[in-house]
Amino acid sequence: MSAVELQGLRISIDGRQVVDDVSFTAEPGECLAIVGESGAGKSLTARALLGLLPAGAVSRVERLSIAGTDAAQLSTAGWRRLRGRGIALVSQDALAALDPLRRIGREVAEPMEIHGLHPSDRRGRVLDLLSAASMPDPERRARSHPHELSGGLQQRALIASALAADPAVLVADEATTALDATVQARILTLLRGIADSGRAVVFISHDFAAVRRVADRVLVMRAGVVVEQGTVDEMMRAPRTEYAKQLVAASTPAPRASSPGPGATLLRAFSVSKAFDRPAVVEATFTLGAGRTLGIVGESGSGKTTLARMIVGVQRPDSGALEWASPQRVQFVHQNPLGAFDPRWSIGRSLREALLAAGVRRGERAARVAELLTEVGLDPALASRRPRELSGGQRQRAAIARALAADPQVLVLDEPVSALDPTVRQHVLDLLVRLQDERALTMVFVSHDLGVIASVCDDVLVMQHGIIVEQGLTTDVFTDPRHPFTRELLAAGA
Repeated sequence: MSAVELQGLRISIDGRQVVDDVSFTAEPGECLAIVGESGAGKSLTARALLGLLPAGAVSRVERLSIAGTDAAQLSTAGWRRLRGRGIALVSQDALAALDPLRRIGREVAEPMEIHGLHPSDRRGRVLDLLSAASMPDPERRARSHPHELSGGLQQRALIASALAADPAVLVADEATTALDATVQARILTLLRGIADSGRAVVFISHDFAAVRRVADRVLVMRAGVVVEQGTVDEMMRAPRTEYAKQLVAASTPAPRASSPGPGATLLRAFSVSKAFDRPAVVEATFTLGAGRTLGIVGESGSGKTTLARMIVGVQRPDSGALEWASPQRVQFVHQNPLGAFDPRWSIGRSLREALLAAGVRRGERAARVAELLTEVGLDPALASRRPRELSGGQRQRAAIARALAADPQVLVLDEPVSALDPTVRQHVLDLLVRLQDERALTMVFVSHDLGVIASVCDDVLVMQHGIIVEQGLTTDVFTDPRHPFTRELLAAGA
């Protein structure tokens, strides 16, 4: 018997069909991946399996069986009984999913309490679940609050909670998207082990690089429709549709061919250090070549963003020095453009404010706004929209346009594509390479994604615990890594 059997799922929102005639099965011991870009309908499909569609969504289904239960006609109370025991969810944002006021052990125990399971030894069961989720020092972590854990540990706690009532089906919705390469690899290994233990895992993702590490079969969705399906090997070797080919190619970006010469030195860093409650950057020494792109790579907490902020001048080093060869106009592009823009202002107004700060005359600003939007591949008509009315890729392009308003010589970009779909990510990376050539820009590119670093960066710094453990030409570091941590990063991203 299939753990999941879905036939003829249709979902509409405000009269618009967003999922159309989706059907599939997932077997015990199998990981089924549903892949597609934002808006493909994959997360709505997953939510339909859990009876958790958003308000205003209307669904119809010919058949829905979850762990032997006919779920097509379940009442609200019936869904509550099924969730946790029959099917459970691991969501993308673990910090938002975990109760910030509740300790981790209590969070993991809740599904057992709801379903009346293990009343005599819930504490022992909680520790066993945390251990099974590869949580280090489970006794101590069970007493922690979510904010005291790293992103990877939060995700493991969420997985332990999802498994607490022993569900037959686990739905993982973009559960590894925002994680560092090494942490992502560990979570993917954990999910694969959960499938191998006999559960069905439905893995929602936009990234074939993650899918190939965990899944047995793949459904590719676009605009609410399944456009292709097959085994992982078939999809990676010979996808049939052009859309699937684009997704596979974008998940494995081609390395950039960079010139071996460093060029003129624009910036020298001498033993730069910065500490907050603990050391963030420790005696960082490096150079930045004019017209080149320097990648800074490392896990969360490695100090890469702090180092980037010191390059921009937002933060000052506690010791050491950053010496520019000559005065430079440096602009920063944030990781989250939605948070960086004023939500009350139109994109055009934000760009006009940037042009005002750059000294552009009032009468010239409207034309310059149109020119900047065109330069980053956006329709100038989008100037009238607010940030929330743009897609993620459009917002990131608008953020780059705002940075360009000051006519910078150096762009510092902090994880500018980490939240984007692979094809959108590739478009933004191609844009940055084009802008660098056209404007003779020097760039500093912060990322935890080794594929991104390889595709855009000439040189790279590898950071761990605030220390630069390896640096050099990107091609040299990636083909012949010397430090064990660099080798671990590359193995995790392979």
